[in-house]
Parts: sequence; C-alpha cells; structure tokens
Amino acid sequence: MIPVTKPHLPEMNRYLGYIVRCYKNCQLTNNGPLVQELKARLEGYLGVQNLLPVANGTLALQIAYRALGLSGKAITTPFTFVATSSSLRWEGIEPVFADIDGATLDLSPERVREVLDPDVTALVPVHVYGNPCDVEAFDGIAREHDLKVIYDAAHAFGVELNGRSVLEWGDAATLSFHATKVFHSVEGGAIVFKRREDYERACRLINFGYAEGKVIDEGINAKMSEFHAAMGLSVLDEIETVLQKRGEIHRRYYEALEDHFEMPAWGEGATRNYAYFPVLFSSESELLAVQRRLNEVGIFPRRYFYPSLDTLGPAGVCPVSRDRARRVLCLPMYPALPEDVLEKIISIMASSRRPWIRAVHPGRSSMEG
Repeated sequence: MIPVTKPHLPEMNRYLGYIVRCYKNCQLTNNGPLVQELKARLEGYLGVQNLLPVANGTLALQIAYRALGLSGKAITTPFTFVATSSSLRWEGIEPVFADIDGATLDLSPERVREVLDPDVTALVPVHVYGNPCDVEAFDGIAREHDLKVIYDAAHAFGVELNGRSVLEWGDAATLSFHATKVFHSVEGGAIVFKRREDYERACRLINFGYAEGKVIDEGINAKMSEFHAAMGLSVLDEIETVLQKRGEIHRRYYEALEDHFEMPAWGEGATRNYAYFPVLFSSESELLAVQRRLNEVGIFPRRYFYPSLDTLGPAGVCPVSRDRARRVLCLPMYPALPEDVLEKIISIMASSRRPWIRAVHPGRSSMEG
C-alpha cells in the first residue's frame, strides 16, 4: 500500500547514539539536555528566538492561546485540520470561521473583516500546505482592532517569506512535529513567541505552572520527552537530504501535471518545504473517480482538507472553502516514494484530464519552486 505520506526514519545508529545519551544522563523528561539541544539547534536552523518545544502540535496551539490570555472569540479558517478549531474550543474560545482565498486556499483577510465583532480577541490563520498567509494584511487588521495573532504553522517548517522565517510573524506561531510532518520527533511540536515574557509564561504553563519550585500559574503537562527530542535531533541531522528528496518528487509532479490540474497559487517571495502536493479537480465526482483508480492499484492519496470545517458546526458558512475542500486531493509525497510508483501516479493523473490553460493570479506565483 502506498499512503499519502510516510515518516522519515533517520539512520538507526544515529538515533541510537542520542538514546545512549538518554541512558547515560538518566533524565528522561523535565527539560533535559536533549530537549535543550533541540531547542537551540532549531532556533539556529529556523532563524528564530523564543522557541519552546512541547509534546505535540495541538498542545502548542492551546499553550499559545493560554500564554497570550485569549478569551471570547477567535477568527480562523475552515480549510484546515480539525485541531486548529478544536484546540480553541478546548480553551473556551469560540472559533468563528471566515472564508478562504480561492487561489491560495489560505484564510482571506477580506473575509476576516466581514466577521469581526467586539468579542473577537484573536486571529488564528493557517499557513495551508506551508503556503504563507497574507501576513502583512493580518498584521494590519490586528493593529487596527487590537487583536492577537497566532499562526498555525504546522505545515510551514523551514519556510521563509522575503528572506525571513514565516514563524517570526504574529504574536506566536506553532509547529507540529508529528510523524507525518517534514520534520518530526514522532510526536512533538513547538511554539515561537514574539515576546520573551510570553515565552517565559509558556515555559511555566507546560510544567504544571511551576516556577522556582512552586506553582504560580494554572498549567498543564505539555513537556517534550528526551526520547522524542532524540528523534528530533536525528531527523534534524538529515533534514537537508529529506528536503532535497521531497523537492525532486515535487518537481516531477509539477512538470508532469502543471498543464492538467489547477494548483494553489504560491505566496510571492515564499520558499517551500515540499510538505504536500495538492491538485484541484473540476468537480468532486471527477476527483472520486480518479481516487478510485489510484486505490485500485494500491495508491491512497488524501482529501486534505475534507470536509470544510464550517460544515460541522454553527460557526459560519464558507462557500469557497466548501468548494475547494470537495475538489482538492493531495498526492503521495515522501522521500522514500518508489520511482515506479511515482511514474504510475503521474500516468494515472495525467491520463485522467486533457491539458488546460492555467489561470494567472496577480501577486501570486505558481506551485513551481
């Protein structure tokens, strides 16, 4: 079976070398030396400060909300993984969905303005597929209405926008290090804070609210373990090879399919980490037919994201998101994807549609990169 993704497993002896250090240190959690090393190396690699490793990407969102003191409502996108909105509800914050930009599939600043009300305290945009949002527009909305901005950057590991890390935007940006991500620690995540005081509060929150031996805040256990940090360090050692291989697969897909399928318009000035390869069909029925053909030969792409989250509750109706969610399919994308399988996927996809003329979206670049 060929799934939409497979975790990158680093060379075993490399991983075991870090595990031996865990045994020698005899410290398995509580901000141990491997977690501290991973934090320092990630800050250097990503070009950020105030990075806090945590147990997973969902807790990263929840800790960010709590550290920033969010309440009331937060505007977010329905075209995302369910954890973006469910993490808000878990923190007692009401998610309000605004529709997406039909070209980029990111949250639309114009639609955000339409659903603003006095109870909204924050924006939670998502860099969908690692494609940076219109961060300058959201920054302007936040200043104008005194809002916090937390970016769900689960897909955006290593992505830069105009020469700087996309994680530098907003009051906080969260990462997922789940096994399915470009960079992973099996389970894990991180938060990048703009302000040191928010980072320091979050450090307390992930350790039950402890500071200097006593509880001074309402915290929870969201710490990353040493064994998860060991995997993260091992993957980070090999991350350039991972990105190179993913990039090669992405280019093969793009060159073969660019004249057959619509693809999300990529942010001008943005790099990419080749996390996903989404294509848009003309209809849901066409998508389902091609998906069946792929499934019949043991290939399982994913309808990522489906359904649009505004269909699951009363938080708003977003017709563009609903339309794109019905028509988008992500093709298998991982470094170990066999060459013959890649050729088979391309053959099935290309033979399913005649070439077409792609639309040009002002201010956005194509999927190529």
